[in-house]
Amino acid sequence: MTATLAPPPRSKPKAAKRFRAFARRWWHQLTSMRTALLLLLALALAAIPGSTFPQRTISAVDVANYYDEHPDLAPWLDRLWAFDVYTSPWFSAIYLLLMISLVGCIVPRLGVHWKALRAKVPDAPRRMSILPYHRVVAVEANQAMARAVLKQRRWRTTVREAEDGTVTFAAEKGQLRETGNLLFHTSIIFMLVGVAVGSLMSWYGNRILSEDKAYCNNLQQYDEYGLGAWVDETSLPRFCLTLDDFDAQFTNGGPTAYDADVAYETADGSGDYGLEVNHPLNIDGTNVFLIGHGYTAVVTYTDRYGQTQTLHQELLAMDPAMNSEGAFKFPDANVDPETGRVDADAEVGFDAILVPTYDDATAMLLGTDPELNNPVLALTAYTGDLGLADGQPESVYAINEAQVASGNLERVNDQVEVIGVGDAMALPDGTTLTFDGVEQYAVLQVRHDPGRPVVLAGAILLLGGLLPALAVRRRRFWIRWNPDGTVETAGLNRNDYDGLDEECDELTAAIAPGYEPPPASDSDDPTGSQQ
Repeated sequence: MTATLAPPPRSKPKAAKRFRAFARRWWHQLTSMRTALLLLLALALAAIPGSTFPQRTISAVDVANYYDEHPDLAPWLDRLWAFDVYTSPWFSAIYLLLMISLVGCIVPRLGVHWKALRAKVPDAPRRMSILPYHRVVAVEANQAMARAVLKQRRWRTTVREAEDGTVTFAAEKGQLRETGNLLFHTSIIFMLVGVAVGSLMSWYGNRILSEDKAYCNNLQQYDEYGLGAWVDETSLPRFCLTLDDFDAQFTNGGPTAYDADVAYETADGSGDYGLEVNHPLNIDGTNVFLIGHGYTAVVTYTDRYGQTQTLHQELLAMDPAMNSEGAFKFPDANVDPETGRVDADAEVGFDAILVPTYDDATAMLLGTDPELNNPVLALTAYTGDLGLADGQPESVYAINEAQVASGNLERVNDQVEVIGVGDAMALPDGTTLTFDGVEQYAVLQVRHDPGRPVVLAGAILLLGGLLPALAVRRRRFWIRWNPDGTVETAGLNRNDYDGLDEECDELTAAIAPGYEPPPASDSDDPTGSQQ
């Protein structure tokens, strides 16, 4: 009786081995170009809410207004990070996965390409007639001339000699195409890193600054500002800036030059600078840009007790002719000097339009010239409660329409009253508003963006890689001297390239004087051979 041995039971793979296989499989999936494209599409879709809903990093006031308009929906959107899209966990996860995918896809290709650049050009196949371009040269071909021609035309060449006397020149050209392709994809990583650094560490602030006025670099003194996720007020450099003089030049109704003379003070010292458009002032790595200008109206209000208040109020341009709108508000007017009390509902405000060049010969109020040739103010007066004590943020450039609609503010004059410099508008209670003059202001933007140089490097890489990736064609060319005295040339196109036959015929003619390319009709022969 013969005993049979049972096969040994299969041993299950160890847990570590299973985990490595699982991780390797998902790593290959994550670092594929297909996954990178899908993640890029997902990132574009994830950015849509950032342009649909107001963002806290851009304008906290707009977010507060959205809460007021949608009190039920806004809290749910906030739980989903709809007002902080670019710092949300889900957006950051997509961003991080995209960067990992691109790095994992490109780094191995860089190693392969580096090895290919250092490796010898592959030898021709034994049967060169199978290649798309093939010629058997009947005339003598000179090896020294072939070497010189290939070197002159910048072909990377490898020479091989076989034991039977066969000599083969293997030449290759166009590897710059793959270099450009890798640079193009690497540029995307640079841009993603630069945008991420800018989103997390950049900040900006806009400030309207009138002549002879100063401000210091803190958030309370900016008209508008935005902070990156990793930036708070303590991160801002300490400096103060004074606008000594501003000059705007106009030609044919349009600005041609803005020049601002500013003085600045830092912890290390002080200095003066001539600020111009596209010529920012750099302070501790922070740039101060001149981005615009406007007009400041100077008015004096005299209340019913003879007390005066002078206001320098910036107005916002409505059109290229610098017709500007704004408001003058006097919440502390009409204080009884004997009792120290403010008369009930005696606050005064004015809606104003400044016309730099007013033409009283026409029926039109707004002018067409931005220069200060005949400035006037078009005024509408209101008395009552301006609504400044309710704790809600309010624009300094407009009268609160809600107060007017509720009846807390009452319009005084039925028709808009136009006054020039030196004139005064009289109200029924005996108070007056005098138009003292017009000053100019500069619109400054203070910005710190550490990601900008990285993005710039990415843009340069993109342009530097895109051109060779699109224009360069990779091809190979071989010349073989056989022991029987025949000479063969062959060519292989590594990309779509219609001029391969013409280029190879030109090379063959250069190394074999007297060689004549075959007629064009013969080039359709699949072997392309000529005896």
